[in-house]
Amino acid sequence: MPLFKSNDDSSPRRNSADHSSSSPSRKKSIFSNNNDSPPQSTTSSSGPSFFSRRRSSSESTGKSSGFFGLGHRNDLSNDPSIRGAREKVAAAEAAEKEDDRALNQARQHVRLAREHVKNLEKEVLEEARRAKAKQAEAKIVSKSAKGLGRHDNIF
Repeated sequence: MPLFKSNDDSSPRRNSADHSSSSPSRKKSIFSNNNDSPPQSTTSSSGPSFFSRRRSSSESTGKSSGFFGLGHRNDLSNDPSIRGAREKVAAAEAAEKEDDRALNQARQHVRLAREHVKNLEKEVLEEARRAKAKQAEAKIVSKSAKGLGRHDNIF
């Protein structure tokens, strides 16, 4: 049995479960696509240049190849480090929102405390004004009471 066996088309040994009778038999290499469909002829290039990039329909269907499945596409939204960075940014935004809410609540408490102090100062001033008026009234009553009791010295 030879080491490198060639495909002989004269012996039809196809397994009907593995290959359909309409698709041609092809050898697979380590660089080939796992897709059983024949290659599509929708490849295009930007010109006959040696450095031009070929674009196939597999990129447009969402399949990717290359390092970490990123290929040559610029879509890095599924990169783990990008996703991690986005999660950290979202967490920081949530923390800032919570901090803003706490700051607004603290400012509201300070505003209420200052308002309460102003009300107490007004009450104290009103009580001081009443106490002063009461003292003045008591002085008047005391003067009028001095004249009483002049008849007590007759005896």
